[in-house]
Amino acid sequence: MANQPTLSNLKPPRGSRHRKVRVGRGMGSKLGKTSGAGNKGQQSRRGYSRRPGFEGGQMPLHRRLPKRGFSSPFGKTFAVVNVESLNAFAAGETVTPETLAGRGIVRALRDGVKVLGDGELKVALTVRAHAFSKSAEEKIARAGGKTEVLS
Repeated sequence: MANQPTLSNLKPPRGSRHRKVRVGRGMGSKLGKTSGAGNKGQQSRRGYSRRPGFEGGQMPLHRRLPKRGFSSPFGKTFAVVNVESLNAFAAGETVTPETLAGRGIVRALRDGVKVLGDGELKVALTVRAHAFSKSAEEKIARAGGKTEVLS
């Protein structure tokens, strides 16, 4: 019971704490004179810091690789829903982006919802979305439903 820790005799576990290495304190310390920085050159100077991706003057990888493609700053990324996944709704129901997200058919709404025409629709629905493909509009109309484009 004598070595039970209390607030008056708390100590960190042995080996968990190390003394700070004091560089430049004489040749006997193994880190005297140049303090482990070597002789001369950019890396031996005070205040030296290398920028990310620096390869010692060699052409860096991000500049050696070819650049391809284009990404429009005005591009829209729609959350996509296929017509056949709308069969989960009851006939006559109104389908909105919020109801799709609530049912887990769409995860992130992003810039809106686009309905695509993959599969067959068996129930008449009123579908409100930000965009429709032509085939999706046709299939919804054929099933007796309506499409409404949200702005």
